[in-house]
Amino acid sequence: MTDPVWASIHAERAALAADLAGLTEERWATPSLCSGLTVREVLAHLTASASLNAVRWMAGVIRCRFDFDRQVAVRLAEHLGATPAETLERFRSVVASTTKPPLPVVAMLGETLVHGEDIRRPLGLRRDHPVEVVTRVAAYYQGSDQVVVARSRVAGLRLVADDGPFTSGTGPLVSGPTLALVMAMTGRTACCDDLEGEGVELLRSRCGAGAA
Repeated sequence: MTDPVWASIHAERAALAADLAGLTEERWATPSLCSGLTVREVLAHLTASASLNAVRWMAGVIRCRFDFDRQVAVRLAEHLGATPAETLERFRSVVASTTKPPLPVVAMLGETLVHGEDIRRPLGLRRDHPVEVVTRVAAYYQGSDQVVVARSRVAGLRLVADDGPFTSGTGPLVSGPTLALVMAMTGRTACCDDLEGEGVELLRSRCGAGAA
């Protein structure tokens, strides 16, 4: 029986690959929502994550002297390829992969969804993610600071989705689409524009630090 979280990851990867199929070479250089990275580089990062098991992850961490940012940069460069077409083809090759670093599977789903939007939003692309998938990611991030600071970023705030069942926390209200809540709680300042409530400006002030 197929694990439903892995099935969602594979569906998200396939949708992203399809969305990027007609991208011109110039648009691959568009800055993503990840500070300092182009959309092409973020896609290569996703390929790296889907190609890295626990043993290879630890070997890389040791080789990089426990500099996790350097480890990410090294792995990204390994999977970038010589051209944007090669970058996309390498990503397509891992769409169905179940390889992962030593992280919960739901963390891989969160990474896939968030980085997919890091790519899409600057390109003006839109995906209507299944609400149950975005809700699952929101529920994970509101309780975790693993990999990316999220739980601490929304501490003392009440989050309420207006398009699904997700709610979390107590305090000043932040409401809006579940996807915007996910993106804001993982540090994407631009996505605060899609939210409303008396807690939005506090959340906005917490964005940027700890985003990944």
